[in-house]
Amino acid sequence: MRHVFVYGDSMSWGIVPGSRQRLPFEARWPGVLEGALQQQGLSVRVTEDCLNGRRTVWEDPFKAGRNGRVGLEQRIEAQSPLDLVILLLGTNDFQATHHNLAWHSAQGVGALVGAIRQAPIEPGMPVPPILIVAPPPVGVPAGLMAEKFAGAAEKGRGAAEAYRRVAAETGCAFFDAGTVIGTSPVDGVHLDAEDHRRLGLAVAPAVRVLLTEVAAAASGQGA
Repeated sequence: MRHVFVYGDSMSWGIVPGSRQRLPFEARWPGVLEGALQQQGLSVRVTEDCLNGRRTVWEDPFKAGRNGRVGLEQRIEAQSPLDLVILLLGTNDFQATHHNLAWHSAQGVGALVGAIRQAPIEPGMPVPPILIVAPPPVGVPAGLMAEKFAGAAEKGRGAAEAYRRVAAETGCAFFDAGTVIGTSPVDGVHLDAEDHRRLGLAVAPAVRVLLTEVAAAASGQGA
């Protein structure tokens, strides 16, 4: 069975826009991804580690534990062996409490890539490939998100292209979620159920290719 690990924030946790409720696993994009791959005959398990408010490498001044860099090596160690890690982070880097621009957030993603690759996994276990998924741009923050994400759209402008450059520089695969989905008009930040479905289905072909490459590489090593 192939093991895929999703490391993300509330966009992947599945918060229902305009509420504090959570979509069930099968409706969240990681669950949709797992279901799509299984329907194609692939034996795969998708494990989530998605925390509301998680940044790439910055702390939340109001809530502890939101720095995505802290403890990431241990999370990789705990979940290993892994066939693929998917990173979908960055939106919270542009909260009103930060002055980050696209370049800063992309450097944060790069730091996470480095942490994953230096995780203290057991001897003989593979260092997993990484798929960086750029989140869709923040829309017009509204409701519960209005003050928290004030100015986020402007600060995050160009983030997808900045993440793409980091992916190329670090040898990671890349997918721009903004090409297939947008944030919900209800709060301007999160995804509704339909966009979770679209994202999971859109990412599935790229994940299948990466898992096939991993299997081929493992087969070659064992030959």
